[in-house]
Amino acid sequence: MRRTGTGAAWLVVAGGVAAALHVGKLPPAIPVLRDALGISLVEAGFLLSLVQLAGMTLGLAVGLASDVVGLKRTMVLGLLVVGAASVAGGYVQSPASLLALRAVEGFGFLAASMPAPALIRRLVPADRMSAMLGVWGAYMPFATAAALLVGPAWIAAAGWPAWWWLLGGVSLLLACWLAAALPVDAGRARSAQGWGSRMRATLGAPGPWMVALAFAVYSAQWLAVIGFLPSIYLASGMAPSWAAPATALAAAVNMVGNLASGRLLQRGVPAHRLLAIGYAVMGLGTFVAFMPWLAQDTGGAFLRYAAVLAFSMVGGMVPGTLFSLAVRLAPGEETVSTTVGWMQQWSAFGQFAGPPVVAWVAALVGGWQWSWVVTCACAGCGLALAAWAARLSRAT
Repeated sequence: MRRTGTGAAWLVVAGGVAAALHVGKLPPAIPVLRDALGISLVEAGFLLSLVQLAGMTLGLAVGLASDVVGLKRTMVLGLLVVGAASVAGGYVQSPASLLALRAVEGFGFLAASMPAPALIRRLVPADRMSAMLGVWGAYMPFATAAALLVGPAWIAAAGWPAWWWLLGGVSLLLACWLAAALPVDAGRARSAQGWGSRMRATLGAPGPWMVALAFAVYSAQWLAVIGFLPSIYLASGMAPSWAAPATALAAAVNMVGNLASGRLLQRGVPAHRLLAIGYAVMGLGTFVAFMPWLAQDTGGAFLRYAAVLAFSMVGGMVPGTLFSLAVRLAPGEETVSTTVGWMQQWSAFGQFAGPPVVAWVAALVGGWQWSWVVTCACAGCGLALAAWAARLSRAT
């Protein structure tokens, strides 16, 4: 039976979670992969971020194509690709092959996640759109938290290849479910000749640029911090049994900010204010979490962890707000998918660049104590972009 309304929108969110699990599956596997395949710290950073290569280069193109191919078809195709690549990844035994398949997973992740905001917009009533887009904004932290919680135990019991196979199977299952349950795509009303005009309209408007750059500086610091937390905790002497749930909680609290952003936007809180608060707390949180002067005793460790939780939770207001802004600031009805694709492209660039830069700084200085320089620079750029969002809001 074909589903519409909020129930169908929740199924779209589930499909996004199934795709995002492949981004979150790597952090708990990094220590095992470094031992099993001889991967260096910087190579681990690229493994963490290479899943974003397709998004970094093809986000706008996939956004344009999805209007012709169909939003549902694009999402189902993405889940099939990411699932098949993950299953294949469980059979490889060389870093180069794993890196190549991570790039393929990246294309599948992009195709599965990019159409979702436009699908949700199509499926839910207008008065539920902001709240549901806030829920969608939580798909990444939920998937990351689930992977961090389940991954260590699964890898310890069955090995990292079985972890790849499990998540590949989940994505393939969701692809079949979405194909069967969502309404069929509308007819292919737009022709290929319309691509150029939609691209020019999107890239010629300030709104898509603002949300794209804002997502880039958010995603760069969030994935870098959360992605390396298990390694940071293990390096500080924390027991592995504690490192995994501590990191999972840090990822999970990001959902609080995403859900809160939808509620606050519906109540009339300006989007630029939510962005400014989110970026400011992210910068302050990483400054406290990584500064070397903070004692390593129990009190210092608690304060550091509280700062990481604040970084993730309050920072979660940023993506929820940006997904809503992307829908509203698109130059027209026909450019929503293209605007989201452009935003996803820059988000992918941030996720691609952030972890290797933080890993490079850590390798350069022999520890994680200067990581705050990278994250605070991103937060400062975010505050400037929040001011731009305020000017755009006054102009519309």
